[in-house]
Parts: sequence; structure tokens; C-alpha cells
Amino acid sequence: MKPLHRIYCGLFVCALGLFSAAATFGAEEGGNPAERSTEMIFKWIHFVILAGLLYWVFGRLLPPMFRRKKDNISSAITKATAAKVEAERKLREAVTKMDSLEEEIAEFRALAQRDAAAEVGRLLAATILDVEKIRAAAKAEIEAAERAARVELKELAAKLAVDGAESLVAKQMTPAVQEAMISSFVNSLQGRPN
Repeated sequence: MKPLHRIYCGLFVCALGLFSAAATFGAEEGGNPAERSTEMIFKWIHFVILAGLLYWVFGRLLPPMFRRKKDNISSAITKATAAKVEAERKLREAVTKMDSLEEEIAEFRALAQRDAAAEVGRLLAATILDVEKIRAAAKAEIEAAERAARVELKELAAKLAVDGAESLVAKQMTPAVQEAMISSFVNSLQGRPN
């Protein structure tokens, strides 16, 4: 039996009990039996109308309203359960992402350290290469300066030698020596065939 049907049956039994008690109370008072039976008929008619009205309200109008409320509540509970499941899924995803985020950060740090070490190595190699280029350029410049200095030194030595020879010749060249040189030159020319 449905709970609502039980309630209706219980209300009907209570109403019958009340009307039978009223009829008994009316019979004890005494009075005209015709009036009492008419009165009793009207009471029973009122009772039937009232019971029918109560049955109609509780049996026909309220159950659909309660069903709608029950369906709305069930729907809300279902939606809330689905929302809770979705929220828990999102929470698990967030926790998983947070766990993997720490791993990603560690990977990024390791990658950054490797990149930094590679950059340091590249810069060191570039610096060594630049130092070697500077050394080679400096060495070439020193060698060029050395050659220029040697050429200049040779020119200076030659000039000094010429100047020294000239001053020596000028000191040793007397008119008698000049005369002897010229006559020796002329004699060497005469002995040559043309």
C-alpha cells in the first residue's frame, strides 16, 4: 500500500469515528426522532462532501505537486552530484598538474643550466678565438714593425757608412792623392782597347 493511500484511509476512519460519536451524542440528548434523522442525514451529507473534498485535495491535487517537488529535488540532487563529480575531477586534474608542474620546473631549471653551461662554453671558445686572433695580429704587427725597423736601421747604417766614408775620404783626400788617383785612372783607360 502506498503511504498516501494509508493516510487517506486513516483520515476516513477518523471522520467516521467523529460522525458516529456525534450521532451518539445527538441520540443521548433526546428530541424528536424525525428531526434527529434529518439532522443525521445532513450531517452525513456534509461528512460525505467534506470527505470527498478532502479526498480530492489530498488525492488529486497534492500528489502531483509533491511529485513535481520530488522531481525538482531529485533533479537538483542529480545536478549537484554531477557538479560534485566534475569538481572532484577538476581537483584531481589540478593536483596532477601541480605535481607535474614541479617536475616541469625542475626540467626547465636543468635545461636552463645546460643552456647556460653551453653558452659559457661558447663564450669561452669565442674569447679564446678572439685572443688567438689578437695574438696573431699583434705578432704580425710586431714582425712588420721589426722589418720596418731593420730596413730603417739598414738605411741609417748605410747613410752613416756613406757619411763616415765621405768624411774619411775628405780627410784623406789631399791634392797629391787626387792627382795620383786621376793619373792611375787615366793609365788604366789607356791600356784598354776601345
